[in-house]
Amino acid sequence: MTTSLRRLALAALVAALAAPALAQTPVPRVAVTHHTGRFNSQVVAYAATVAETFVNDAKGTPAASVITIAYVREGVADPSKRPVLFCFNGGPGASSSPTHTQALGPMVRGDANFGDRTQGGFHENAYSPLDAVDLVFIDPVGTGFSRPLPGVDAKPFYSVSGDAREVKEVMEAWLKANHREASPRFMLGESYGTNRAAAIVKTFSRDFRLDGVMLVALAAGAPGREMPFVTSLPTMAAGAWFHQKIDRKGRSVEQVFNEALEFARTEYVTALIKGGSLPPAEKHRIAVRMSSLIGLPVEFIEAHGLRIAKNDYMFNLLKDKNLRTGLLDVTVTGPLLPNADGGIDDPALGVQPKGPPGAAPLTPDKIGPVPSPAVGAYLTNDLKFPSTDTYIGVNFTVNTQWNYETRGNDFNARGSDFEAMAAVMRANPKMRLFWAGGYYDLTTPAYAAHYTLDQAGVPGAQLDANYFPGPHGVYAGEANLKRFDEAVRRFVTAGAK
Repeated sequence: MTTSLRRLALAALVAALAAPALAQTPVPRVAVTHHTGRFNSQVVAYAATVAETFVNDAKGTPAASVITIAYVREGVADPSKRPVLFCFNGGPGASSSPTHTQALGPMVRGDANFGDRTQGGFHENAYSPLDAVDLVFIDPVGTGFSRPLPGVDAKPFYSVSGDAREVKEVMEAWLKANHREASPRFMLGESYGTNRAAAIVKTFSRDFRLDGVMLVALAAGAPGREMPFVTSLPTMAAGAWFHQKIDRKGRSVEQVFNEALEFARTEYVTALIKGGSLPPAEKHRIAVRMSSLIGLPVEFIEAHGLRIAKNDYMFNLLKDKNLRTGLLDVTVTGPLLPNADGGIDDPALGVQPKGPPGAAPLTPDKIGPVPSPAVGAYLTNDLKFPSTDTYIGVNFTVNTQWNYETRGNDFNARGSDFEAMAAVMRANPKMRLFWAGGYYDLTTPAYAAHYTLDQAGVPGAQLDANYFPGPHGVYAGEANLKRFDEAVRRFVTAGAK
């Protein structure tokens, strides 16, 4: 056989071996529909694109399919000057559906209550900031329609660093595919999504430019023996105000929250620091003041050493009515049952199946993936995305498998991602940070979030802090939705100039 024939045979063999691999290369699914809506009193023509992005593993092989839902205004003269806002939620196994279909998207659900994932038709969101900014919602692996590819272990994506890399690569891919690399770009994360956002800034600030970051319901527990109680107290006061367990004296919830906040970071924290050396008379005086703010009996507060844990509050504020409060939303109530966990059985979460009274609550790993049929139907029927999968609103299996790496659950520790984000902001005075918290959110108390950012060293001049009379999803209710969307629009348009 001549040399040339050997080369041809070798080339044919290489091609034959490569053919199966090429045949297995996935083809991304994309659905584009065109719509018109009225947002911020403007008639806006926009394209809705539900698209699949393949994320590679460490060897460069496609390992997972990540779905994005993008809304882009049409007829824009210079798209490079129009800002893009990437949005995701938390969990960490949560889809983007809350910020997408309850807050910012051009279409929102008619019934956006916690736990209701089947009812409520979609209607136009007159407050959506789509008039001013293009919106891209990201469902990380294990949520929504996003999945690991067949035969691929998803666990590398279920970690702080793996997840941050995945979402950053999806944002980069979207900008490149849509020729929007020059556009002003912003990122919004809610709940664990705030930790994801901070990790992305910390790890990729040198090669992934951001003009601003938005954090909603920041997930960072205040550390130490005193601060968890100090930072929760204002939220407990807001709940007591709502349920009329204290004398309102004509005060608004904002006034009561601020009054409790001032007390918490002055007299209250001082009393906790004194601990056992606090004189009994002073302890009693502090307990009386606390009772007037959070609605629990003085004797109960004293018996707990002035330290009222979240479960102490939720299971006792409405005990006389045989009710408990919610955690994500202290205005929501449910029956007071024995063996309650406080978290997974939160009536505001709505994932705990009904069982016999007093039965032990199910664990997250037993609940597993929780479908959101209404959102799935909207994406497949209205936006024409070709999928027969179940749309997963929140995946508790992902939560149980999550690798927090060296961070544990303490995102407030020295060297934390929030501290790193603050350092990036100090190095770039043009970068701005938006934060929003709800008075009624006991899961991630509003003051705990503000405290975290203050202690991390975020420059005050670069921080836009917003308190809402709302729950974990601060945009719940039309008044909050309007104000939230206007705040997002204002922050993004100011940062894009």
